[in-house]
Amino acid sequence: MRRANVQLQADRRGEILAAAQACFARSGFHQTSMQEICAEAGMSAGNLYRYFPSKEAIIAGIAERDRAELAQDFARADLSQGLFAVIEGMMRHHFSIRPVEEVLLCTEVMAEARRNPEIARISRSFDTDVRRWLLDMFRAAAEQGDIPKDADFESAVDMLMLIADGMWWRRALDPNFKADTMIPVFMDVARYLLRSRSQDARAAGGNSL
Repeated sequence: MRRANVQLQADRRGEILAAAQACFARSGFHQTSMQEICAEAGMSAGNLYRYFPSKEAIIAGIAERDRAELAQDFARADLSQGLFAVIEGMMRHHFSIRPVEEVLLCTEVMAEARRNPEIARISRSFDTDVRRWLLDMFRAAAEQGDIPKDADFESAVDMLMLIADGMWWRRALDPNFKADTMIPVFMDVARYLLRSRSQDARAAGGNSL
């Protein structure tokens, strides 16, 4: 019975998060009321507040759900396919296949992070996790000889995350934007960023002669 109750609570939390996600994507964070989320989830306010006391708590729940899903994506990454094949697969999933409602929610949270310290903290924590997972993946790929060990992993992660943020915003703002057309360009940039720095140094030395 206890296990059934735990599963029921998890299911209800999931339903609330899905309802809130739909509301935030449709109306925005500020314009969405807790009553609207209750109506979308089909439950009373008292029941909803048992799970989430505020909209910030709901955002934290969505972020934790997404963080867990992304952690699984990185854990399942099969580097035997090659690092760049893995990156391209992730890009297609997160920037082309994922529903636009999820993209709208992400940009809504990013915008709210400018005004709300708690949501800013949640966003920073999420970014920190993604950055660590990418660095670990790049280092593992270097160990198996997929990319040079002297590549500038830190700068590559920073730049690729910046580009990814830009693609999220473009997809959210431009209904005609096709992420598929930009993925080959993104991959070219990734290959360039993960090149050998020692080769660059030798090339620069040769050019100075």
